[in-house]
Amino acid sequence: LRGVFLLNSRGNTRVEEACEMYTRAANMFKIAKNWSAAGNAFCQAAKLHMQLQSKHDSATSFVDAGNAYKKADPQEAINCLNAAIDIYTDMGRFTIAAKHHITIAEIYEAELVDIEKAIAHYEQAADYYKGEESNRQVVGITNKCLLKVAAYAAQLEQYQKAIEIYEQVGTNTMDNPLLKYSAKEYFFKAALCHFIVDELNAKLALEKYEEMFPAFTDSRECKLLKKLLEAHEEQNSEAYTEAVKEFDSISRLDQWLTTMLLRIKKTIQGEGDGDLK
Repeated sequence: LRGVFLLNSRGNTRVEEACEMYTRAANMFKIAKNWSAAGNAFCQAAKLHMQLQSKHDSATSFVDAGNAYKKADPQEAINCLNAAIDIYTDMGRFTIAAKHHITIAEIYEAELVDIEKAIAHYEQAADYYKGEESNRQVVGITNKCLLKVAAYAAQLEQYQKAIEIYEQVGTNTMDNPLLKYSAKEYFFKAALCHFIVDELNAKLALEKYEEMFPAFTDSRECKLLKKLLEAHEEQNSEAYTEAVKEFDSISRLDQWLTTMLLRIKKTIQGEGDGDLK
């Protein structure tokens, strides 16, 4: 038995030495900005750590590998971060797993331009954060993930999904003294999604939001919605455009709002592919 123990300990020592060598090599590759080689070396170290039953060190090395690969091979970065996530979820470390889901979502957004997959990872991150102890920072990150999902869902014409998220986040923030200013934006976006689907839905939603959140009534967003609804009801594209231009002159419209407002305008008869000018 003593002989077996010595063989095992010698074997483990060799694996530990190999781990250290791969990690040292990875850091040298990083200095040389050879990102693929650094990622590969960190990956090898991660696999050896797992062989030693050192889950935490293995996950850390997979994350280091992912961060190196991010600069050279986005798909390989995702593979390594997913490997780290598997380990962290197995250990019950859901907050750390959520953080890496956000990183993967950002890679899908910026590098691989796969919005469906970005949505899935933002949703997973939000789910993990919701399951953890709630504090202001966690709530903020959860809302950020959910709002990303809502914005992309609306772009993909999944309006009901977007509406549910905007209403949920709006309701959660309207009673918070620090966040309630943002609630009007979320109710505004929810109403626009309703508007694209059905004018009557938008009217009913607007009444509901004003009742729930009286401060919304005096907001520029609410006043704009009322003007747009009136213009739409009269099928008056000029009045619609004028209301948008007036709003834009004070609060610049971002790309998302411009897209949604154009989609609504196209439902005015004879508008075709009109713009907002």
